[in-house]
Amino acid sequence: MYFNEHNPPHFHVEYNEYKAAILINSLGVMEGKLPAKVLSLVIEWASEHQEELLDNWNDLKETGHFHKIKPLV
Repeated sequence: MYFNEHNPPHFHVEYNEYKAAILINSLGVMEGKLPAKVLSLVIEWASEHQEELLDNWNDLKETGHFHKIKPLV
């Protein structure tokens, strides 16, 4: 997530030369593309942390602060 983001709520993923923006509410790809296996891992992680991601989105918009979210284990 970046400080001056636009709606809808989303987060960015970079993997090698691939980049994508993932919608927080639906966990769909908003733009860009990732290899299927990477996208699967990203969606698995995001589904486990969907509420935290949305909280981060709102906190970043309101205060400019966010908290780290645990990686996929």
